[in-house]
Amino acid sequence: MAMKMATVEKAEELLEKIRSASWDSAVQDLEDLKIFAKEQHAEEANDMCHWDISFWSERLREAKYDINEEELRPFFSLPKVMESLFALAKTLFEIDIEPVDGLAPVWNKDVRFYAVKDLSGSPVAYFYFDPYSRPSEKRGGAWMDEVFGRSRVLAQDGSSVRLPIAHMVCNQTPPVGDKPSLMTFREVETVFHEFGHALQHMLTKQDEGLVAGIRGVEWDAVELPSQFMENWCYHRDTLMGIAKHYKTGETLSEEIYLKLVAARTFRAASQNLRQIRFASSDLELHSKYVPGGSETIFDVDQRLAQRTQVVPPLQEDRFLCSFLHIFAGGYGAGYYSYKWAEVLSADAFSAFEDAGLENEKAVKETGKRFRDTILALGGGRPPLQVFMDFRGREPSTDPLLRHNGLLPTTAAS
Repeated sequence: MAMKMATVEKAEELLEKIRSASWDSAVQDLEDLKIFAKEQHAEEANDMCHWDISFWSERLREAKYDINEEELRPFFSLPKVMESLFALAKTLFEIDIEPVDGLAPVWNKDVRFYAVKDLSGSPVAYFYFDPYSRPSEKRGGAWMDEVFGRSRVLAQDGSSVRLPIAHMVCNQTPPVGDKPSLMTFREVETVFHEFGHALQHMLTKQDEGLVAGIRGVEWDAVELPSQFMENWCYHRDTLMGIAKHYKTGETLSEEIYLKLVAARTFRAASQNLRQIRFASSDLELHSKYVPGGSETIFDVDQRLAQRTQVVPPLQEDRFLCSFLHIFAGGYGAGYYSYKWAEVLSADAFSAFEDAGLENEKAVKETGKRFRDTILALGGGRPPLQVFMDFRGREPSTDPLLRHNGLLPTTAAS
């Protein structure tokens, strides 16, 4: 059985906190859709059904934010994104990342090889970066995995430890002529996400291979570093440092930046409730459900949906029949981990907000503490203890709710 950071009780407590904090705002989300639909003279405006909500949500999003991802590509060239990402890593974690192409064999001419060095210039890790789409030989999406883990036992050539090596694989549009690979904002987030995983693998200080880096980390905690790094995409100085037009050098407009930030929390409360319905059904079915008892699995799902859906569920709803995550996708009794990881990553980022994101000295000190705990300790200590070593307390849902726009924003952020 897979080890997890949370207990059933703690997971249920977290889900209920988010549910109760989201309910009123989700009700308002529905009212906003009705008002917007009425303005468009829609017949269903006053009596929306489930199949109306997705349609009108997308129309409202387009009307409020009008962000064309394709039009933003010229502001996010891959070389500039990677340069800014490496600069952020240096500020936060006191590392230099340098290309060392030719030091190791590669499987394609576009694959880059990098050394991660401490500030004295000594290598602490290496990683491959395979950035471009090759449909004939690569699956879609993006991922990070290990090539070698850090290990004292497997050290060679008189070294005290074998250094970790990671690989990051993406599917960016290849450059054409003098035109670099241009990215959507979502792809920028994805690169930051995967690099967060790579950092945990590469900056580990565990010398026992079985618990070094990403190995041995409870799987409801393993997304903490990756989702933590995504937060920096919405930090004004970080994003504006990245978003430079590849031809003119023009910086992304303030108007577009504010739309990107606002779009992040669009209907966040409704999305929270949707995820909590799924997670609550999963937990109850795997921890409390009694086969042959007074309730069928559909009765359980209906009961929980009454508390997590502003529009009541249809009696014919058989969503569970297609809930492959928990019945065929490896997330049985673990769907809550999506929200659990969001809470951890938001709380971790809030440590930087509390320190002051414009205070470089405080950011560096907080980054060092993050490196020495979250990134360094791997699976060698229980993740709750590692988190408390970093944050000084147990995880709180407040930062996530604040980032979702469901709690007041503090001055520090």
